[in-house]
Amino acid sequence: MLNLRIVSPAKVEYDGEVLSVVVPGTMGQFEILNDHAPIISTLQKGVVEYTTQEGKASLDILGGFVEVQKNVVSLCVELSA
Repeated sequence: MLNLRIVSPAKVEYDGEVLSVVVPGTMGQFEILNDHAPIISTLQKGVVEYTTQEGKASLDILGGFVEVQKNVVSLCVELSA
């Protein structure tokens, strides 16, 4: 399992366990799974999709950053209106 934390300027949008995360990287969309290599990347406008035990969810973003380290995924994003 991955621990995902999505933070926007207004609030913490999500903080919990997920099975996978798909993010719109500036070099293309990519998926983050358990035991992913450490990475820091910029994000472009698009959709962040994540899968929990209960199902799938998504969030429209204008851009931001993602950091992955030891099964902890941290996203700092600006949300679409």
